[in-house]
Amino acid sequence: MDQEALENSWFATRYQTLPANAAEQLRLASLTYADSAKAEMHLAMARMMASDNLAVKIGEYRYYFYKGRLSEAISIAEHCLKLTAQELGFPQSWRHVWPHHASFQSEEPAHRFYLFCLKAYAYLLLRLNDMEQGREAVEKLLQLDPTNKVGGQVLLDVLERIGKDDYDD
Repeated sequence: MDQEALENSWFATRYQTLPANAAEQLRLASLTYADSAKAEMHLAMARMMASDNLAVKIGEYRYYFYKGRLSEAISIAEHCLKLTAQELGFPQSWRHVWPHHASFQSEEPAHRFYLFCLKAYAYLLLRLNDMEQGREAVEKLLQLDPTNKVGGQVLLDVLERIGKDDYDD
């Protein structure tokens, strides 16, 4: 099974445990995306029915991210990190997760999902102008993913370019 199929299979199990009425609320939220009040009502209903299901959290994250509501998106990204850490038996704080906690270089979808959550969290910190904590999150991401499988290096590259113009190379 290729990597994408593995990841899709892993994420599909989150939908299998999602109550049908919560899945319907997510579907309705996506259909009413342009009407924020309606979409948020459907997201709230899904959250009430399955608050810790990653499918609900990803739906919420995407909604707030694409609406440009980054402070709400970052709290959901952080919640996803904690939920995934709990599932994997990692420390709750990403600051206390180390390479020995898992084989992050493997093709294990749950480990990759954790890395993608950390990348999203770091990106949002940077977008929200929290450069110090954003750098810390990016450095942790690269410590866990030294071969840059999830593409965190680009965030560090952007940080390194701050204050330089295009001719400073």
